[in-house]
Amino acid sequence: MIGKRAIAFDIGDRRIGVAISDPFNEYAMPCDTYFRTRNFEADVEAIAKIAKERGVGVIVCGMPVNFDGTESIQTVKTREFIEALKTKTTLPIELEDERFTTMQARDTQIMGGVKRADRKKTIDSIAASYILEGYLSRMKNKRGV
Repeated sequence: MIGKRAIAFDIGDRRIGVAISDPFNEYAMPCDTYFRTRNFEADVEAIAKIAKERGVGVIVCGMPVNFDGTESIQTVKTREFIEALKTKTTLPIELEDERFTTMQARDTQIMGGVKRADRKKTIDSIAASYILEGYLSRMKNKRGV
């Protein structure tokens, strides 16, 4: 059954990776990378607008934590961004552990022959797709599919 797609964001200080699910919520596809401005409010509004334009039913945000699961400075920054995002959208926002997603994305780029100089252009959207894959897999397991 076709439902509303899910969108994922890998929120960073300089860039925000974007990935979206297929119409059946079976797999994730990397999309664009949003390059942040120096205006926090404008960045939050831009991300809310991306979700709205894509017509999704849920937003999934990667939650950066240390390898041992403890919170980091980046965790605090990401939570702040998500709290601001909640004021700009009525869509539900889910959190997903993003440990190792950037390393997976880098490995994918290396295996694909992407030159080091070009990796920053897509690494965040690839990481967002891994975040979304984790979320979709978790939802499938919940449904017992």
